[in-house]
Order: sequence, then C-alpha cells, then structure tokens
Amino acid sequence: MVTQRDVARRAGVSVRTVSNVVNNFAYVAEETRAQVQRALDELDYRPNVAARSLNRGRSDLLALVLPLDVPYFTELAAHVVDRAEERGYTVLIDRTAGMAERERQILMRRDRSALFDGFIFSPSSLTEDELRRWAGKCPAVMLGEMRVDGLDHVAIDDTAAARCATAHLASLGRTRIAAIGVPHPPRTETAALPSLPRRETPAHRSAGYEQALAEAGLPVRPELAIPVRRYQREDGRHAMDRLLDLAEPPDAVFCFNDLLAIGAVRAVLSRGLRVPEDVAVVGFDGIEEGRFVTPALTTIAPDKERIAELAVARLLERVEGDQSPPAQLEAPWRLVVDESTAGRHAREARL
Repeated sequence: MVTQRDVARRAGVSVRTVSNVVNNFAYVAEETRAQVQRALDELDYRPNVAARSLNRGRSDLLALVLPLDVPYFTELAAHVVDRAEERGYTVLIDRTAGMAERERQILMRRDRSALFDGFIFSPSSLTEDELRRWAGKCPAVMLGEMRVDGLDHVAIDDTAAARCATAHLASLGRTRIAAIGVPHPPRTETAALPSLPRRETPAHRSAGYEQALAEAGLPVRPELAIPVRRYQREDGRHAMDRLLDLAEPPDAVFCFNDLLAIGAVRAVLSRGLRVPEDVAVVGFDGIEEGRFVTPALTTIAPDKERIAELAVARLLERVEGDQSPPAQLEAPWRLVVDESTAGRHAREARL
C-alpha cells in the first residue's frame, strides 16, 4: 500500500504537507499543492480510511433512515446523498418500511450507533418516548412532522400547505371538497396546530384542510373525510370509489400525497367522469411521477433539495461539536397548478 511517506518522498515535501493536501487543509501554496497532487496521482495513492477515521474519531458515514415506501422519500434521499457527498461524507440508507420493529433495530443497537457519525431519520412508528430516550446518544436530525424534545428537526409547514391546497379547490367554485388520507378517526372540528397530535403528519394536513373549508364558508362533512391504511395508489383508488358511491359525491378532492391522488384520478376516470371538469384533484409531495400521468397532477411541492441541505448542514454542525439548543428548521413549499385542477389550460400554459 502506498503511504503518505512514499508520496512525500516523490514530491520532495514533508509528510505533514502531504497530509494537509489529502485532508484539503488551507494554507498550502498552490504550487506545492499541485506538486503533491501529481505525486498522489502518479503513485495512485488511496487513503487508509479506517486509520484516518480512528485518528479523527469519525467514520465519515451518515445514516439516512427512511420508510422509502413512497417516491417522495426516494427523491429526497437522492438530494441528501448529493449534499453529504459535497461535504465529503458517505450516506448509507436504511429502509424501515414504516415498521416500528425495524426502526428500533436500526436506532437502538449500539453497534449501529457507533458505526455512524450521525443520523437523518424520518420516523413512522416509534413513539415520542422511545425517540426521547434515544435523543442525545448520537448526532441526529429528524424529518417530517414528528417533533421530539432534544432533537433537531427539518420539515415544511404541512398545515399551511394543506390549507393552500384546499383553498385552491375552493377558489375554483368547488363546494363539496373531500380529503383522502385523514387520520383515524377523521377529525370533524377545526383545530389550531398546537393542539394536534405532533406525531401524525395527516393530522396537520387535516387541520389545514378544515381551516380552508372554514375560511371558504364550507362545512366540514365527515363523510367526505376518508382515512386510508397506506398512502399508495390502490388506497387512493378505493377511497375515491367510496366517495363516488355517496348520494352526493364530491366535486373536488385533496389527497394527502401524490400516490393517493393518482389512484383517485384512476377511480374517477374509470367511472366515465372527467378530471377536473367533474372532480378536481390536488395531491401532495410534488413527485416526478405526477408530472407524467394524465391528467398531470396539481400538487403541493415541498422543496426537497432545501430539506436535504438543511438536514445535512445541521447534522454536520452537531457532528463537529455544536452544542446549541435543538433547532426547528422550516423548508419552503409551493402549490404547482396543473391539469388535474386547471385542465388543458395548464398544459397550454406550459407549452
């Protein structure tokens, strides 16, 4: 194995200078840096990662723990990997499938915690007490709507985003606006964000849905709020079928993710109805697939790149010893209006 001493001998510099170049430290003259780099290339030097990690007390590995059961998380994971690589870190991704036992296995085992410098984690099934016991044992940043004392957190304002999505439907003159993906059991009263269960993202989106209805002077109808078992296409289709079987079916629906919306659109079209003329549909997540279905989805698009940037930056601050109080960081989002609410006009505008 080629050592830094070999490189120093070839370049005619000290071993310390070679180390400074390998670790990209500042204050190395450009001419000297180029000289060392040529020697590194000529000798095909490969750093001893294990030894360097032992010396620094770090592995340069980050764990990204996500359900990965919907495309949103896959797209987000790609951004996290990109941002971490820019900072010289490798990301290993653990898929939890939203299973509590899998989440416990990943987070609670000491050998796993020792392997990584830090965790970025979107919990689905662990309780706040379980996460609170884990907090502080390893640098970590949480994603999503579940907030835990002692842990940094990055998310969008789900309530505001859901309110915007529902208000968009109301602005089209729709008066029977359904929601697919509400918590069990569906909420029937408008509630302020602080009183909601912090753990459930659907509760925040339900609050935004109900607030927008109230602002539009529309009643909250329990029969139009449909819970689902999973956030998958088939669940959206079944939920939409239930809504269309009502004596007074909805003329619009807000789905709590894009996969539910895609399933809902399929159910509407299979009944010989039109989207958006008969039923307007809005999704949530801004996944790439939504742009290529017919009709293309109107959706709430979180800034996934910014979420990743904030999460990685905050985590690495913790890894490097930052002891400031936990931060609640908020990323932007936007309503993307497309064919499922604007019809052909949206397509013509894009063209």
